[in-house]
Amino acid sequence: MNGTRIAAVGHYQPAKVLTNKDLAGLVDTSDEWITSRVGIRTRHIAGPDEPVDELAAHAAAKALAAAGLTPGDIDLVLVATSTAIDRSPNMAARVAARLGIPSPAAMDVNVVCAGFTHALATADHAVRAGAATRALVIGADKMSEVTDWSDRTTCVLVGDGAGAAVVEAAAEPGIGPVLWGSVPEMGNAVRIEGTPPRFAQEGQSVYRWATTQLPPIARKACEKAGLTPADLAGVVLHQANLRIIEPLAEKIGAVNAVVARDVVQSGNTSAASIPLAFSKLVEQGAIRTGDPVLLFGFGGNLSYAGQVVRCP
Repeated sequence: MNGTRIAAVGHYQPAKVLTNKDLAGLVDTSDEWITSRVGIRTRHIAGPDEPVDELAAHAAAKALAAAGLTPGDIDLVLVATSTAIDRSPNMAARVAARLGIPSPAAMDVNVVCAGFTHALATADHAVRAGAATRALVIGADKMSEVTDWSDRTTCVLVGDGAGAAVVEAAAEPGIGPVLWGSVPEMGNAVRIEGTPPRFAQEGQSVYRWATTQLPPIARKACEKAGLTPADLAGVVLHQANLRIIEPLAEKIGAVNAVVARDVVQSGNTSAASIPLAFSKLVEQGAIRTGDPVLLFGFGGNLSYAGQVVRCP
């Protein structure tokens, strides 16, 4: 086998939906204020009895079922998350226990909003190197648990959820080379810190960085896959803010691509946002099997990671 592929995807969101009207009853805001600035209309919020690993396990179970696999077929579990409250056991071990995966390597990947694309690249490398046979790659975050619900600049942004992908060996590469990096000196622009931990960001700095610095990097990710942006059938960017997604997608030059806009319904779900939005596009039939899709994560640490994948 010369490469890897995504065999299947799955996603999960909690049942509770929080609308902009609901938020207007909590803080000084309005539907017009929120939609005009970030494009979000609704978001899903997990309850106190719905931990991150439960969200992750639901999404992973759906991906396994879609791939026609059992938990015993998996020997590597990677969970991208930045909202794990406990240090041990990690989320990957907890998900493996929930699903009954017998003896996997189990690792968490904390690169915040770029976590899933980092984890996907890690799984690709592990399988191609022969260190794993099949991997579950999950992005899951419970942002509601690290949010100050009295701060209207951040509470309007966040949502909870999970998305997952099954990665396995393939005769032809279905996961392109990753292009990743960071701007550590600007890492404080997005933060989840303190006791209790709270999400904060410098919105204007992130907006300027994402819309000006990231387009050429995303185009290079396409070049590494041997494609041009015009070849893409889909673009799934981190679902941070519609005012970032739309200009960034336009500047990349993916003129023929379906652009994921799940942020409108789901808000910013951090590491969950890319697999969640990707899985929905697959489920809706908006992209077809074999289509080239750019996945591009960016955010916390001012990290970024992107690769072109073939739609399962």
